[in-house]
Amino acid sequence: MKKNQLKKSSKEKSLYGVCGGIAEFFGISSLSIRLIFLVTMPVSIIVYIILVNSLPDSPPSL
Repeated sequence: MKKNQLKKSSKEKSLYGVCGGIAEFFGISSLSIRLIFLVTMPVSIIVYIILVNSLPDSPPSL
């Protein structure tokens, strides 16, 4: 049984793949995650920086 783990995305990548990785984890559109990050801008910048440094990279798909 494979666990779904939160990782940076290698497919849905604008800057570092954080929003794409969150979207893949929850099974929703990456655009909606990016909009949520824009609406919550002051706090989301800090959260984004933390996630960029702490999330592992997903392996590149062929």
